Amino acid sequence: MLTTSEERLALLRHQVREWAAEVRPFALEVDRDPSLATGLLHLPTVALASRVQIPPPYNDRPLSIKGEVFHVTGALERAVWCEEVAWGDLGIGLASPGASMCGVLVEALGSEAQKRRFYGDLLERPTWTMFALTEPHTGSDPASLGSTFSRSDTGGIRLDGTKRFVSNAVRARFGAVFARTGPGPYHIRAALVDTSLPGYHAEPIPTIGVRAAQLGAVTLESVELSEEHMLGSGLSSLRRGLWGWSRVLDVLRPTVAAMAVGLARAAYEYVCEHRAEPSREDAARLARMAHEIDAVRHLTLSAAAAVDRNQENGHLASVAKLRAARLAVSVTRAAPAFFGAGGRIEHPLLDKYARDALAFEFMEGSQNVQRLAVAGALTRGTLDPGAPVG
Repeated sequence: MLTTSEERLALLRHQVREWAAEVRPFALEVDRDPSLATGLLHLPTVALASRVQIPPPYNDRPLSIKGEVFHVTGALERAVWCEEVAWGDLGIGLASPGASMCGVLVEALGSEAQKRRFYGDLLERPTWTMFALTEPHTGSDPASLGSTFSRSDTGGIRLDGTKRFVSNAVRARFGAVFARTGPGPYHIRAALVDTSLPGYHAEPIPTIGVRAAQLGAVTLESVELSEEHMLGSGLSSLRRGLWGWSRVLDVLRPTVAAMAVGLARAAYEYVCEHRAEPSREDAARLARMAHEIDAVRHLTLSAAAAVDRNQENGHLASVAKLRAARLAVSVTRAAPAFFGAGGRIEHPLLDKYARDALAFEFMEGSQNVQRLAVAGALTRGTLDPGAPVG
């Protein structure tokens, strides 16, 4: 018999899957023209994206399904939501408005006034946000940040730097930007930046996959900020910088794994629907594929539940993300082969899935980053090498 928690998750999954199915017909069109993503607010998963992932104290209009209320702020609920949204279409899911990574950072570092303003703006109208950490020459290594906060001639704070591969950078109304106030790890800060400020400029970067997310290149030239824009002002120098960055990745890593599972499911189900009378060999391959998807989903949900119990359990999410990213690539590469040599040409949606799957290597850390996280947990003694992880 299902527990109350399992019933809630099943209810959420069933409803979001219904909504996500309405996204699928727009997937290829938005892949060709990412600017169309902002015109999909009539679709429930896109329209509701700004109302989920907002903490209860700041959200008086949470998602309600058959009398059950969902804020989708826990890792487990996020994983369920994001798996189904990615099953509908990964690119459009990433292109949706809402709190996303920026919201997790605001929850961790923001003052009460910052939280009320940030979340209030999201609830007022569909609002796109961005999270700008990655830089052209140093990647996502926060210790190597080149962007800077410095005192301006007017006594305010001046932000200068460049960022790359920032999702929704062109669409965002505001977002979090990381930079440094001085050398060393204790001088890293984050600020909430309004993209309408003079000196902020973003332009899209052509990509092979997840085109709807419209990754962007951001240039920051003497952007004038004040102390009200700075996050973590009441925290220690370490917690308002590197800790905030790592907390966002730890909390959201299970959702990245869940999105990879959702994409793999979409490719697998496409084959099952369109491959008429598969051979015995193909049927066996599909059965193995289904088993692997179920196993990785179980691993991902177990990791998400562990993060909900203790946010320091991010290393378990690293295991899930590593495995799920591989799953997405292997399934989406194998799927077109069920239709012969021209599978990717004759089935453009499968071609899109295969291109989109490559993005998981770079989302919330590469494979080597995940391995380092797990190795660190083993070294600290916080991960039992004999414990089952999925």
